[in-house]
Amino acid sequence: MTTDEITDLLTEAYLDELETVMNYLSNAIVLDGIHAEEVKASLEADIQEELDHARMIGERLKQLDESPPGSESFDAQQSNLQPPADTTDVQSVIDGVLEAEEDAIETYRSLAAAADDANDPVTEDVAVTLLADEEAHRTEFRGFQKEFPMD
Repeated sequence: MTTDEITDLLTEAYLDELETVMNYLSNAIVLDGIHAEEVKASLEADIQEELDHARMIGERLKQLDESPPGSESFDAQQSNLQPPADTTDVQSVIDGVLEAEEDAIETYRSLAAAADDANDPVTEDVAVTLLADEEAHRTEFRGFQKEFPMD
C-alpha cells in the first residue's frame, strides 16, 4: 500500500531531477577554461542519466495512479548550482553539484525507508537504484574537488 509520504517524495525527487538537468546543462554550456573541460564532460554525461531518473520516477508515479507534475508545480531550489557569473569558477559548480547530490541521496534514502515501511518493494527498488547512481556522482565530484587547483 502506497502512502502520501511516498508519492510526495517521488514528486519531490521528480522535480529535483528536472531542475538538476537544467542546471547541469547550463553549467556545461557556460563553464570556460582549461580546468573546466573534464567537469563539463561529466555534467554532459550526467544530464541524460538525471533525465532517465526523472522518467523512472514519473513512470513509478503513474503506476501508483499519480501524475508526474508539470512546470507549474516547480519552485527552483538549487541556488548553489546556478551558473557562475565568472565562467571560470569551476569550483563553485563542483560545490553546487556536491550539494545537489547530497540532497538527492537524502531524498532517496528517505524514499527507500518509507517504501520499506509501506511494504512497497517496487518503489524501494527504484529508490535504491537511484541512490546508487547519485552516490557514484557524488564520488566522482568529490574527486574533482580534491584535484581542482585552489587558487
